[in-house]
Amino acid sequence: MKGANYREIRGMPYVRREYIAGKPQLKIARFSSGLAGNNYDFKMELISTEKLQIRHNSLEAARLAANKRMAQAGETSFFSTLRVYPHVLLRENKMIATAGADRLQEGMRRAFGKSTGLAARIRPGQVIFEAYVTASNLELAQDGFKMAASKIGRPTRTRITPLKEDAMKTAED
Repeated sequence: MKGANYREIRGMPYVRREYIAGKPQLKIARFSSGLAGNNYDFKMELISTEKLQIRHNSLEAARLAANKRMAQAGETSFFSTLRVYPHVLLRENKMIATAGADRLQEGMRRAFGKSTGLAARIRPGQVIFEAYVTASNLELAQDGFKMAASKIGRPTRTRITPLKEDAMKTAED
């Protein structure tokens, strides 16, 4: 199964897990990491620029890439949060893919399929990932967000908001 097959939103989201026997497990280990507090200088947000679906393993890869880069300054130097939750169940109608399979199976149009994963539906302008950092670790966080954006696979932008009035002066020095 490729992520490119599920990027575009088609039809109604399928979210009713109680009707599915083999529910896929969520691959996201944790949604927030680092040290929570109010002593940070900047708030960084990874924002989607278009409407898309992001699979749960892509979200986890983006979270890990950003956190790994920001953790180089220390586990207590940042606080990050994944702001989306993958609710939508993805289904795939698996076909036989061996030699001579075209004579054995032609498939069924609009077949229901077996659940294979989870995805989050994202609107344009929605925040995907958020981090609070100090002025000294701003460059590491920007690099981490760039790596996270590459894991998502669609155009995103990063918004940096100063939380303190003197934060911009400190970052320039």
